[in-house]
Amino acid sequence: MSTTVTPPNQTADQTEVREPAKAAPAAPGKPKDTPARTRRTGRASRLLLGNQPRWIRPSAAALLAFTAVLYLWNLEATGYANSFYAAAIQAGTKDWTALLFGSLDAGNAITVDKPPAALWIPALVGRVFGFSPLSMLVPQALMGVAAVGLLYLTVKRISGPAAGLLAGGVLALTPVAALMFRFNNPDALLTLCLVLAAYLTTRAIEKAGWRWLAAAGAVIGLAFLTKMLQGFLIVPGLALAYLWAAPTGLGRRLLHLLAAAGGIVLVAGSYIALFQLTPASARPYMAGSETNSFLELTFGYNGLGRITGSEGGMGGGMPGGGGGMGGNVGFGGTAGITRMFGASFGGEVSWLLPSALIVLGAGLWFTRREARTSRTRAALVLWGAWLLVTAGILSFMSGTVHPYYAVALAPAIAALVGIGAVELWRGRAYWPARITLAATVLAGSVWSAVLLGRDAAWLPWIRVAAVILGVLAAAALLLRLDSLRVVPARFRRMATATVVAVSLLAGGLGSTAWTFATAAQPHSGSIPTSGPTASAMGGPGGQGGRTGFAGPGTSGPGTSGSGLADGAGLAPDGSGLAPNGSIDGGTVSGGAMGPDGASTANSQLTALLKASTAKWSGIVSGASQAASLELATDTSVIALGGWNGGDPYPTLAQFQEMVANGEIGYFISGGGMGGGGGRGGNSEVATWVAANFEAQTVGNSTVYKLTT
Repeated sequence: MSTTVTPPNQTADQTEVREPAKAAPAAPGKPKDTPARTRRTGRASRLLLGNQPRWIRPSAAALLAFTAVLYLWNLEATGYANSFYAAAIQAGTKDWTALLFGSLDAGNAITVDKPPAALWIPALVGRVFGFSPLSMLVPQALMGVAAVGLLYLTVKRISGPAAGLLAGGVLALTPVAALMFRFNNPDALLTLCLVLAAYLTTRAIEKAGWRWLAAAGAVIGLAFLTKMLQGFLIVPGLALAYLWAAPTGLGRRLLHLLAAAGGIVLVAGSYIALFQLTPASARPYMAGSETNSFLELTFGYNGLGRITGSEGGMGGGMPGGGGGMGGNVGFGGTAGITRMFGASFGGEVSWLLPSALIVLGAGLWFTRREARTSRTRAALVLWGAWLLVTAGILSFMSGTVHPYYAVALAPAIAALVGIGAVELWRGRAYWPARITLAATVLAGSVWSAVLLGRDAAWLPWIRVAAVILGVLAAAALLLRLDSLRVVPARFRRMATATVVAVSLLAGGLGSTAWTFATAAQPHSGSIPTSGPTASAMGGPGGQGGRTGFAGPGTSGPGTSGSGLADGAGLAPDGSGLAPNGSIDGGTVSGGAMGPDGASTANSQLTALLKASTAKWSGIVSGASQAASLELATDTSVIALGGWNGGDPYPTLAQFQEMVANGEIGYFISGGGMGGGGGRGGNSEVATWVAANFEAQTVGNSTVYKLTT
């Protein structure tokens, strides 16, 4: 693989600025340019175009504008997306404590089972503009635009603007990226933080700048506060690239890495200390933990438990855990080296994964004799380690894993494709580079056809076109069509453009079509998947959609035994809310009813909770049901037992104290995830309520009035 040779003190993305030619005399009748006017024009030109070819900045602006349109178009159709996070964002718009700690309700009973950073920006926007689906989702989409822009800038510094544009385009047109940047899960902010950390590390490597590296560490700390240990998966790649290639001595490189570690500790550690040192009575309970501990959540349910399945991977102590769901595509499919190519993850992110692996291996081989400080090889190490470590963990973890986690792979795949394709193109006069480039394009087109074939009824002509284009592009690259003697010199530029265009179409047609199909559909629920159908899973027992998951919920004391299938009050798409914002498609307890009956029952329950003046209008087992009720009523509802009803909060004694203080309006029988027993023992709460309060039927729901 070739690298661009540049003069000292000039980076690969800089272009030589030549002395401007002497201006020609002004034409008769035309005003003569004055020196001041020329200077003003020159400053404006430099501001708009920079000291580089005129096409670069307009092309970058077009990339960002295209990404913005793709991620913002018809965004309001998504509604509240994942009602679990939507309710927490709504709570953050009402109460600063809820915002700081990520509480699911404005009364600060219990948090979501994640750190709160991903909730902060949309909640702050909601405070300014009012809470709504758009105030929540537009920041997510803009994070996607920012991630694409940062990836462009990062790759441009290594292999030039063409590589940056290609990398940014690949990221923007990755299906799982379009899915997550149009959704309200934490993965949007996580991905942005990871790309920003890679950019800062790339800047640090250029001149051994410890400040850049410390800033990268601080951003990794923010990634940790977004999705805990998943934010650390890129750290080996960043550290290895800097340790290998930074232009300074080994001792200084090690000290600089300590500065990066200090940045991580400063940001992540400060929040952990704040949470742990805040009295439990002054903050919500930490969901997903047994001891109300942020650290337990970090290293248990959301940490090693996710990898080993030892924490009941379904979350919060649900029996069976991730292992019980391992063969289901909504939960990652079967663990193993082929998981990223399988039915669960394949259509989300693997479209160009074979191509990325080819250019990674070839690039490391072609740069094996370059100087230690080679930026191209450092970039390959950074993005390659990011890809291999993240893909390896996702492939072999036996706890809870969902297909959309693969969005963390998208920047690495895009960067490797951008750097590798452009460097191989520059070296195409060299046979090994030409063969590798042809294999890269052909692999991308063939694998795209395989993925499209898994949904054979959807636009079958695309996979045929992808293969044909791949074969044509590979042949043109091998034969060097752009430089054949039989091609007249005046047509060679056109031939070059044709080869480039066909190669791009061959590798990107399939993923682009799937991405557009993803963006055209509103997605909702807790496990969204990409593609041409609005598929999602609201949790166990939820809607199957493309995931192929359906099944009974988990029954337990104090629940209907129906899980989400009939007890969550979810909309038919698993979102938890119907498009008009009301609870629909299910009931709080008992079997599902027809549309009219369900609508009547839920409207009565909604009206009842809205009329409550208690601190919490109600309490119900499971966070999905509580979130749906909060969004429908604009009141605070306690999620008894957290996400799945298994967290030990509130205990019977705590609940009795709340009732005695008149803080809870109604106990609603049944619940979302239905984990009534679990480790939280909320069956004791249900039993005590049934023994001491009179049941009443509200529509199709059984409720107990707890206040006098």
